[in-house]
Amino acid sequence: MKIEILRLNHRISRDKRVSSHVGLTARAFGASKLYYSGQKDSNMEESIKKIVDKFGGPFEIKYCDNEIKLIKEKKKEDFVIVHLTVYGKDFKEFKNKLDNNILIIVGGEKVEPEFYELSDYNLSVGNQPHSEIAALGIFLYDLFGCKTKFNDAKVEIIGMERGKLIKSLK
Repeated sequence: MKIEILRLNHRISRDKRVSSHVGLTARAFGASKLYYSGQKDSNMEESIKKIVDKFGGPFEIKYCDNEIKLIKEKKKEDFVIVHLTVYGKDFKEFKNKLDNNILIIVGGEKVEPEFYELSDYNLSVGNQPHSEIAALGIFLYDLFGCKTKFNDAKVEIIGMERGKLIKSLK
C-alpha cells in the first residue's frame, strides 16, 4: 500500500516549519511522498531531502502546481482520496475501508469546496480546531504505527531514558 500526502497552499513566510513538519511526520509514519502546492519552496524541499539523506527513505517531496489534476490522476491510479479536516467524520469509523493506496490531503490557508467534493472521504481526528501536523500524525499512527527503520539510513537514533544517542550506520 502506498501512502502519499498533498499539502495545500504552502506559504513560505507563514508555513515553512508547518509544511516541513507535515513532510517529516508523513515520512516517519510511513508515507512515501509529499506533494505540496502554493508557493514553491526550494529551502523546504532541501531541508526534507537532508533528513531523508541522513535518516533514510524512501521519501520524496514534489511541488504540485495543479492540485485538482493530481487528485484526478491519483483517482485513475485507484488511490483512495482522504481529506483530513476538522469538519469530517470520525476517521475510526472508516479506517477499515482504507485498504488501498491513499492520497491524504491536508489543508493550508483555506480549503476550497472542490477538495471536499473530490475526496472519497472527508475525515477528522477530532472536530475541534487543531494542527494539520497533529491530524496527520494521529491518523497515520493509528492506521500504520511508526516506522523505525529506513533504507539507506546513515544514522539512527537510539532511544534512551536520558540523553541523546545517534548511532552511525555507515
